[in-house]
Amino acid sequence: MRKENFDRAKQDYEKWGINVDEVFRQLQQVSISIHCWQGDDVSGFEVKKTELSGGIDVTGNYPGKARTPEELRQDLKKALSLIPGKHRVNLHAMYAETKGKVVERDELKPEYFENWVNWAKEHGLGLDFNPTLFSHEKAADGLTLSHPNEEIRQFWIRHCIASRKIGEYFGKKLGTPCLTNIWIPDGYKDIPSDRLTPRQRLKDSLDQIFAEKIDEAYNIDAVESKLFGIGSESYVVGSHEFYLGYALTNKKVYLLDTGHFHPTETISNKISALLLYFDKLALHVSRPVRWDSDHVVIFDEELREIALEIVRNQALERVMIGLDFFDASINRIAAWVIGTRNMIKALLYAMLMPNDYLKQLQESGNFTERLALIEEFKTYPFGAIWDAYCDYMGVPVRETWLEEVKKYEQEVLRKR
Repeated sequence: MRKENFDRAKQDYEKWGINVDEVFRQLQQVSISIHCWQGDDVSGFEVKKTELSGGIDVTGNYPGKARTPEELRQDLKKALSLIPGKHRVNLHAMYAETKGKVVERDELKPEYFENWVNWAKEHGLGLDFNPTLFSHEKAADGLTLSHPNEEIRQFWIRHCIASRKIGEYFGKKLGTPCLTNIWIPDGYKDIPSDRLTPRQRLKDSLDQIFAEKIDEAYNIDAVESKLFGIGSESYVVGSHEFYLGYALTNKKVYLLDTGHFHPTETISNKISALLLYFDKLALHVSRPVRWDSDHVVIFDEELREIALEIVRNQALERVMIGLDFFDASINRIAAWVIGTRNMIKALLYAMLMPNDYLKQLQESGNFTERLALIEEFKTYPFGAIWDAYCDYMGVPVRETWLEEVKKYEQEVLRKR
């Protein structure tokens, strides 16, 4: 029955010149960068831990949280087995493995991530990286790379320099460039009396961090903006305008996080504009609810619009897609699977639209037919194509993956 549904659905799409077999081949080449921190509630494995900070909050206490690097990798492996395609894993510096030794973040070296590299190599995965500029005593006042205390600022500069070297190591060892992304929490809770000076310090810090050139065959630098956060409601140093200007001027990748803009602002509308000026863009896809709350990604309109902007502008090789959500109120592996499958599902949905014809309708001013077709395609038999793709990629179809997660929960997670 499923095969018959797929054959009929395939015919429906092929009437519009959409080659479903070619879509499958194209989609399986797309790698999503899956964030490790969903698995342990952004805890990390530092010997000397501090409370989660930087305006980041994880709510819930679902049983089975990963407590060790081995448990986290085990959980990631399980999640990846239920997601179609070959993907990447995104790490934060706080996930270093130092064998019980206290190592300050400005002293981190590639050797502390050797287990991650060996694991990624074993499973054919790429790795991405982020310096961790939160959850640390030197970030307790909410300032890091823009800090007025030069000693503290230089500590974080050294940390970011070390992180770039770790990213370079990943790229060399795994044969795929690592995206090393810098995000900082710096800002003020109340209205500042001076917005310029912290931004001057941040610009100087970034200039120092990027002073050494690293081959982009191994490491790609990115900077990430934010509008506001908890404790920085009135002012964030690294704003959209700041990083947009810095990335353009210094030829760095600009990273858009879906939760880092005004609640009524969408990043889907920004992608085409930025593609005019950047060779590459990066995304952190989450789901903000009223604020940057990083809910699990669902198959909603904005996710589909993001995917459409990437696909119809032929930018699959120019936009590096990563995820960034964390929810401790549900099974953490299920969260990974739901969010990542939805991102892939949205890309498939976008590939099955008659994008070229819809562009022609807009250019000719035929807005009636354009709107009619966009709406009709929402109820085309997309589900049958998605089911067939999952089957084609050897992962569970529809909700059957949930049974494997339930079994894993009983056999593994409940025993922690």
